Amino acid sequence: MAEEVQYTEDNIRSLDWKEHIRMRPGMYIGKLGDGSAYDDGIYVLLKEVLDNSIDEFVMGNGRTIEVTIKDKTVKVRDYGRGVPLGKVVDVVSKINTGGKYDSKAFKKSVGLNGVGTKAVNALSSMFRIESSRDEKWKAAEFSRGELTEDTDIEESSRRKGTKVVFMPDEDIFHNYQYRTQHVERMLWNYVYLNRGLTIIFNGEKYHSERGLYDLLEKNMSDEPLYPIIHLEDEDIEVAITHTNSYGEEYYSFVNGQHTTQGGTHQGAFREALVKTIRDHFQKDYDARDVRSSVVAAIAVKVMEPVFESQTKTKLGSNDVGPDGPSMRAFVNDFLKKHLDNFLHKNPEVAEALQKKIMQSERERKDLAGIKKLARKRAKEVSLHNKKLRDCRIHFNNDKKERNEETTLFITEGDSASGSITKVRDVNTQAVFSLKGKPLNSYGLTKKIVYENEEFNLLQAALNIEDGLDDLRYNNVVLATDADVDGMHIRLLLITFFLQFFPDLVKNGHLYVLATPLFRVRDKKQTFYCYSEEERKDALKQLKGKPEITRFKGLGEISPDEFKNFIGEDIRLEPVVIGKEQSVNDLLKFYMGKNTPDRQEFIIENLKVEQDLIEDAEVA
Repeated sequence: MAEEVQYTEDNIRSLDWKEHIRMRPGMYIGKLGDGSAYDDGIYVLLKEVLDNSIDEFVMGNGRTIEVTIKDKTVKVRDYGRGVPLGKVVDVVSKINTGGKYDSKAFKKSVGLNGVGTKAVNALSSMFRIESSRDEKWKAAEFSRGELTEDTDIEESSRRKGTKVVFMPDEDIFHNYQYRTQHVERMLWNYVYLNRGLTIIFNGEKYHSERGLYDLLEKNMSDEPLYPIIHLEDEDIEVAITHTNSYGEEYYSFVNGQHTTQGGTHQGAFREALVKTIRDHFQKDYDARDVRSSVVAAIAVKVMEPVFESQTKTKLGSNDVGPDGPSMRAFVNDFLKKHLDNFLHKNPEVAEALQKKIMQSERERKDLAGIKKLARKRAKEVSLHNKKLRDCRIHFNNDKKERNEETTLFITEGDSASGSITKVRDVNTQAVFSLKGKPLNSYGLTKKIVYENEEFNLLQAALNIEDGLDDLRYNNVVLATDADVDGMHIRLLLITFFLQFFPDLVKNGHLYVLATPLFRVRDKKQTFYCYSEEERKDALKQLKGKPEITRFKGLGEISPDEFKNFIGEDIRLEPVVIGKEQSVNDLLKFYMGKNTPDRQEFIIENLKVEQDLIEDAEVA
């Protein structure tokens, strides 16, 4: 008979604030990650510190914020009022302590629960805060939430403001690194939402005078079909245009917070945009045709916003304040007045907009018949083959929220897909096996997505025909060989997504699986090396003449070894679109007709690859 488990007062334990945060970090900062995704925890830590500096700017204190990231150490210095010196320790170590509870001081603040910097403190191996105020200065330092230094208040000539220095704890954030492109994206959004603010990041200046207009202008990867429409009123600002890209692209914000998963304000905007345009043109256009290829940004300020998670990526509030109108009415009334007026005053823009809507309508109707047949074919094929080895979990909370861990590996051939399938996490990891090389889709219309079996099945597996709302996997991972053929397949797949589903890439869902280039081992130790530098480091640690294996194909890696590369220590490289050139120009260079420039680029990169192989063979 099993021993009876006792349940007494001795079993009840209360965790202090730092223990609870460290034990359940996901409750406070979302997913942990290694920094490859823009919403990984290390960026949430940076955001939580920056939010306090931004709130100071909003209240009219300090127009410059300095941010430095070097060797995993983050420094944020503002020139606001400075934390009251007697509360320097409390504001970063006592839950439910902070100035934002005083609604008179922070009426429309980013964070209201007094947890942010406490989470940063608890999840950092080193956390230091300094405050200069009233010609006096005080500092406190912590390690994993434990106070290690508490200085006395002293006279000082330092400029007023607050300085925070922290280093995320490597016991919690494994193998992490800050990616410059993700930090830049965050900082640009801050200055777009706070015109007049200057952020200095590692010596580079970030500043905006036109707000959301600048945001669209900088982030659009294709030329707009008409000049950006920029509208604003008290507590709301929008910018709108259309391009020739597929899909819908939105940038939404609440009280300066980038709501990457949208929410009630973004939903209200999508609905109001359709209604306003229908009323203006007095045509009952299909909502899909109005929103097709739209690029828009919306920022609202509300009282006491309610978010659906601590990381504040999705707004849940249905109104703009305790006594204000509903979010739906607020956004609709704004667009009904301002967008309608703008279109009346700018008939050339109205004409271009209507022309785009009618073009989308024609394309949708042309595809209607083939779509129906393609869906039927995709269903039949999926039932009779093993192209998709699905996972068990896709959504949380009765399909309201996509599970962040869900991953689809897109592989080439049966060997690689077989290895991944044998060792994957069947709950959250799925495998899609390609048959041969995909078609080069550059310059083709969306009709090919339904006519081509591979593209049709891939679209059906992802469930992205009508946008990203029902995307079944949070991470779409290209798992191809590290040889010329594998690189070509990877490029063809990226072309497919950029051509027809650019919002999948722009919203940070597309990755490349990093697998080791070399295995270096002797009789006692084995090192998997992802770069030439790691290979050289491994050789230094091994004595004698170790065995060096150069992996070219995923099929060469045994399932037992593969387990190391798609588990807790998985390395994913995000596919990020540069802002220097349009998506169309990018695809034209890589996937269009041969040009001398591209030939030179390929030859040079093949030379680098060959040198890598030769160096390994010599060693």
